[in-house]
Amino acid sequence: MTQSYTDEHLNTIYGLLFCDDIEMYRSSAKNTAESQWKELFSPQSPDAALQAILKNGGLDSRVRLLASHLLRERGIVDISRHLYGVIAEVALDEGLDVLAVYEDGTARYINFSGKMIIWEAETSESAQLKKELFAAAQNIVSKIGPWDGDRLPPPVTGNVRLNFLVSDGLYFGEAPFEALAADPMGGAVLNSAGEFMRFLIGTTMA
Repeated sequence: MTQSYTDEHLNTIYGLLFCDDIEMYRSSAKNTAESQWKELFSPQSPDAALQAILKNGGLDSRVRLLASHLLRERGIVDISRHLYGVIAEVALDEGLDVLAVYEDGTARYINFSGKMIIWEAETSESAQLKKELFAAAQNIVSKIGPWDGDRLPPPVTGNVRLNFLVSDGLYFGEAPFEALAADPMGGAVLNSAGEFMRFLIGTTMA
């Protein structure tokens, strides 16, 4: 996988956003004693235990996505098309901007400069912005299907990739910025992601 940043720590954070590599989480999880982590990290965990994690709405979205990924590796696919996260990647001349927003209200923003925002506490404003983003994203998910290959390297300069982390796999669309912004469905997601990003920057740096 092509590295997105010169800082290896940022590359790790970037990789963790997609929740498709359990080994990355093995070294990053804060409390591996919690029951869900024990189940996720054990190759012997029964399918039912992973399915229970996937269906537990009280758990972090990223934990549920990891369970979904492990189940798919076992040939068990949740076809409900449940959307757990949206990741927008904008490849600028200066570097890669990435915004990840999850169903549980948490978010991550990595600026091309290397600065990062970690958002953990949902507010009424962020909840509304997330709702709008997910509605626009769900409109795309309902019309396309999951990617059947390995996750691609970051987009090339000038392109935008919209990733949708869904219960049956990774969905995405990619195009030059101007083309995606002009597309009714893609533009709606891009605009909503931009609003969320501006909220994060304005709230955390005010």
